[in-house]
Amino acid sequence: MKSDFIMEKIYTIAPLGLKGILVEVETNLSRHLPKIIIVGLPDTSVQEAKERIWAAIENSGVQFPRQKVVLNLSPAQIRKEGGSYDLPMAVSILQTAKILEITDDKVAFIGELALSGKLKPVPGILVMVSSLKDMGFKKVFVSIKNAKEANMVEDIEVYPADSLLEIIEHYDGKKIVPLAKEKFVANSNRASIDMSEIKGQEQAKRVLEISAAGGHNVLFVGPPGAGKTMLAKAFLSILPDMSLSESMETSKVHSLAGLLSEDNHLIDYRIIRDPHHSASVSAIVGGGSWPKPGEISLAHNNVLFLDEILEFPRQVLESLRQPLEDNVITVSRVKGSFDFPANFILLATANPCPCGYFTDKTKECKCSAVEIKRYQKRISGPVLDRIDLHLLVNRVRTKYLSTTDKAESSDTIKQRVFLAREKQLARSPKLNAKLSSKEILGVCHLSQSSKNILTKAIDGLQLSARAYFKILKVSRTIADLSVSNKVEDKHILEALQYRSKIFL
Repeated sequence: MKSDFIMEKIYTIAPLGLKGILVEVETNLSRHLPKIIIVGLPDTSVQEAKERIWAAIENSGVQFPRQKVVLNLSPAQIRKEGGSYDLPMAVSILQTAKILEITDDKVAFIGELALSGKLKPVPGILVMVSSLKDMGFKKVFVSIKNAKEANMVEDIEVYPADSLLEIIEHYDGKKIVPLAKEKFVANSNRASIDMSEIKGQEQAKRVLEISAAGGHNVLFVGPPGAGKTMLAKAFLSILPDMSLSESMETSKVHSLAGLLSEDNHLIDYRIIRDPHHSASVSAIVGGGSWPKPGEISLAHNNVLFLDEILEFPRQVLESLRQPLEDNVITVSRVKGSFDFPANFILLATANPCPCGYFTDKTKECKCSAVEIKRYQKRISGPVLDRIDLHLLVNRVRTKYLSTTDKAESSDTIKQRVFLAREKQLARSPKLNAKLSSKEILGVCHLSQSSKNILTKAIDGLQLSARAYFKILKVSRTIADLSVSNKVEDKHILEALQYRSKIFL
């Protein structure tokens, strides 16, 4: 018996975290009453595509098949959500109805359709196109507003289309020209303050230099008006420019969060994420019914600035444990569990007490010892232990504020940071702060006197094993900044200054 239906396959991609699952779109046209059915675990937004697809095809000057249309999105066990399946479903219908003939090998389609047939952009395009490239696809059709972002992926041709009609005409002979690939050039970091503008605070600037060179986490504690926030704002000015790999990794996270646009299609400069202390746990960590990255992941390869860290809910601070240790955050929800990258530099500030003046030399603190201890206990020991550099910052004396002497510029410090990083990356693909305990012992050979200094300090300050290796990593960075192949006593002694107890 002759079959009365035809099935064809069109390919698209389902983003799952920072990876993608290939989705095959099949269309079955049969001789029944006209109707559209979508199967393959579609959510509400995909089910609603029936009307969008019908209107888009009709408004493109093509008659929609007057038959029963069954669309299957495979694999069926993966939930499909969002508007990115509109275009591949429409193309699949047109191909099965013999209106289109897709002759290309390894071609995919991504895009949401308006009722007019216009193609609209979708979030996560960078992740989806990158996954398609890894699967061996050579061509992809996307909305013209997604094209610049998608074109950052090498070794895959990106065809920008303004409408479904343009794609129909493309396969009818009126070709769409793929975008030419552009060479990556990093933009300068957008810091609003130069280090030369900050009066005094030489030790705090030194801490930021060490942090920038080795990727170390920092905690500044001090009274209001000491310049903690100003120092944080100047931090971007001494960080090295982004590499192509860092830019792509960061942009994928921002793409998945829907933060990229046609005008801002790539994160090619360092950024600082500074969430307010009223932000929810899911906003910081990531979440939603379908897990999306939070501030921790949006700061990947960049800086996470927590101003007044003790004002953040304890649950938020405890959520920092895993990313500070493993550079990854696992977000688990009912609909899925995903790992998002979280390799950031934590830059935190804090007042030492509720009124802020406990450590101030000129203004009296009015808090009781119980209040101070309760306030400082808002951050746990394990979280503090994961922060490499601790510094007590005091207010700058008036005589330094009125001086006209020029301090060292950010460009000068940035050059030292760049050379120190080059030295580290010549030894290992990771910065010093990210080395494992075994790896740091391999690049940090201590003399007997240095070992004695470190042993006495660890015992005297009652520091943990983790703190021991943190001090070694900071010492190694200080030695790199000094262009020294060996970690000497002076490097250990300086690193120990930034590990002294600053809380009760």
